[in-house]
Amino acid sequence: MSPHIALLRGVNVGGRKVLKDDLLGLAKDLAFDDAKTLLASGNLVLWGRAGSDAEIERRLEEGLERRMGLRTEFFVRTPAELKALIDGNPYPDQVRSHPNHLLVHFMKGPLPDGDEATLRAAITGPETFEARGRELYIDYPEDVGHSMLDRDWRKTKKSPVGTARNWNTVLKLAAMVGL
Repeated sequence: MSPHIALLRGVNVGGRKVLKDDLLGLAKDLAFDDAKTLLASGNLVLWGRAGSDAEIERRLEEGLERRMGLRTEFFVRTPAELKALIDGNPYPDQVRSHPNHLLVHFMKGPLPDGDEATLRAAITGPETFEARGRELYIDYPEDVGHSMLDRDWRKTKKSPVGTARNWNTVLKLAAMVGL
């Protein structure tokens, strides 16, 4: 059976704790044959129960709310989708120079028409991004932690909803699914 990569949004920050055992228990509740986690930031790889990304996202979101009373979002990708986003990385130099400052922002769908231009115009720092389908590749050349990008984007009221993982984590997830 083909695995699915499920990325949880907005956990283990601001008091919203979802531990490894919570994620593995959720996977078991939903009858996935096997599941593994990576790090403590809501990364889950699931085997079993096939379905579309959207269907698996819905099941995980509803299951997490039932299990923990926590309503948040999952962003699911297949190994083929993960491989395509790795192969399509528009920032190969940044992968070599600062992979922990290159983030992939996973979303449910592409940016709505017009939002990309609005988001580009709002950037006040050295950050750059490229939109590719359901992902944004964001380069933070100086420092992710002190960047004003999130603040700049929130002001636009068009800030993309999703969850981000740095390039090192993306590659570790790829290795977990045999890429």
